[in-house]
Amino acid sequence: MQVPLIRLQCGVNSYDWGKVGHESAAAKYAAATPSNKLSVEQQKPYAELWMGTHPSLPSRDVETQRTLLDMVQDNQALMSPEISERYGQKLPFLFKVLSIRKALSIQAHPNKKLAEQLHTKDPENYPDDNHKPEMTIAVTPFDGLCGFRPLNEVSHFLNTVPSLRKLIGESSTKEFQTAVSGKETSNSEQDVANNKKALQSAFSALMKLDKETVKSAAKDLVASAEKEGDSFAGGGGPSNNGQELADLVIRCNSQFEGDIGLFVLFFLNYVKLEIGEAMFLKADDIHAYLSGDIIECMASSDNVVRAGFTPKFQDIPTLTSMLTYSYAPISEQKMDPVDYPYVTLNSTAYSSSSSAILYDPPIEEFSVVRTELKKKGAKATFEAIQGPSIFICTNGEGRISVGPKTEEMKVGYVYFVGATAECVLESEGEGFTTFKAFCELDGKETADGTNGHA
Repeated sequence: MQVPLIRLQCGVNSYDWGKVGHESAAAKYAAATPSNKLSVEQQKPYAELWMGTHPSLPSRDVETQRTLLDMVQDNQALMSPEISERYGQKLPFLFKVLSIRKALSIQAHPNKKLAEQLHTKDPENYPDDNHKPEMTIAVTPFDGLCGFRPLNEVSHFLNTVPSLRKLIGESSTKEFQTAVSGKETSNSEQDVANNKKALQSAFSALMKLDKETVKSAAKDLVASAEKEGDSFAGGGGPSNNGQELADLVIRCNSQFEGDIGLFVLFFLNYVKLEIGEAMFLKADDIHAYLSGDIIECMASSDNVVRAGFTPKFQDIPTLTSMLTYSYAPISEQKMDPVDYPYVTLNSTAYSSSSSAILYDPPIEEFSVVRTELKKKGAKATFEAIQGPSIFICTNGEGRISVGPKTEEMKVGYVYFVGATAECVLESEGEGFTTFKAFCELDGKETADGTNGHA
């Protein structure tokens, strides 16, 4: 039987928001694997490298050019019979590298039930019937808008950003502030439900405005940002200072002039991630990535409900009705990675402070391990797991081995490792960094909190 270590050729998407030419990590990684389909053009944006079996851009075996989808369907042992059966003989996750030059659309991804409905009703804009919870890990410094801010911050901005208050309207603003006043941080179920309802009402009032009204208000907003600097938006909320918000408004306006997103950002957490920091977004959570290079892992879906910062199809009624309207400081969305327990580091790895860190979201489809081997000869031996893995190298070089088969690994190289295979990484120098996405059902919970076993 073939050793289940397969080097993959992965496709890269060219969306307008991607970094251009060789500035794009997605392009750089894709170009590391020879392909007659890719020659990186210096003026062209390269946004996303896809690693997986999703039919929109399936990965292929470098040697045979068979798609990974074809291979895992032909041999169920590559993923394990249990995972093959549960996920319809497709890889449960889609692993990506995103290189972001300018804002992605303000968006959310539907839960499973809504995805099925949207796909049936509008398959052109909703290409599959799966949900899409996702995890983001920063490879370079990253910023974005993620989840609704604490309610006291939203209320503060309604008081201190005149153009925002005018857009939403005096009566809608007062209704919101009266409804949440004194209960912004209450844990009572009834208060939380009422707060979410009030937030939905205020946010929907903004989102349903016509473009000309928004464009006119945006001129006032940008003029205030340029003039007021650090005192903009009442000096900012606790999470962001006035200058930071003023710079953000000016930057986003330079990319999408007069867009509704300029006002949405006062409702959403503005987050910055340093290298290695991560956050998890549940289905139905609102977000917009703004800049940086990230590793992203998600359930295998390409469904996006958009409502701003985009020339693409926007579905505002669906977005405003589907969101959870959960509100919390950004610290609650950042993840707390832990040491990965199923790896053994050799003495060279230990003495050089090498590490294997686990990012483990509360869903069953995927987890990610970031391994850093900091000295030549440092070695990490991963125990066999009952599920598939995909490895990508983002820094340095080394070797990857499964059984008798050893392959070189350099920046941008991607490998699939089959279920039940022990895998060894060994560094050829300093700073050999890899990310491993994997699925193993044992002990994992599904998004609804039930145990992952069928």
